[in-house]
Amino acid sequence: MLIIGSCRIEAQAVDITTLAVDAIVNAANSSLLGGGGVDGAIHRAAGPDLLRECETLDGCPTGDAKITGGYRLPAKHVIHTVGPVWYGGGNDEARLLASCYRRSLERAREAGVTSIAFPAISCGIYRFPADDAVTIAVATVMDELPKSPALAQVIFACFDQSMLTRYERELASKA
Repeated sequence: MLIIGSCRIEAQAVDITTLAVDAIVNAANSSLLGGGGVDGAIHRAAGPDLLRECETLDGCPTGDAKITGGYRLPAKHVIHTVGPVWYGGGNDEARLLASCYRRSLERAREAGVTSIAFPAISCGIYRFPADDAVTIAVATVMDELPKSPALAQVIFACFDQSMLTRYERELASKA
């Protein structure tokens, strides 16, 4: 765990769909209409109203973010962001991944969010190297914190122990 100003940043091995925070971030595909991994889990847990709202959003480009209600989730909002597919690093993947975190935090500010949880964006089927993704995620969130004075809690929701260890190591290096 890391405390910066009045914001607590931590990693947890947890199912992101169970977190009672103001917003959870969905690692979505560009259609925003559901898919596998975190995206599918969030859509299933939120129920059909989430899909109906997503159908009105006209998709989302890679690196951007859009916000919806949380419906049956304990979270009030879902911020959908489309991470880059890893093609070896020569296609602006790092910049696009950082943009996912930045744009998600912008949407959070617009909605008055004080607590937010992020999954490991692009680390599943999009194959972004986990160590690099964790470094980008933590650095971008820390860079954006001064613009988000209302933000009191950031959780990196980890899908397994190895991802949790990566985040804990990265957060400890910033202390």
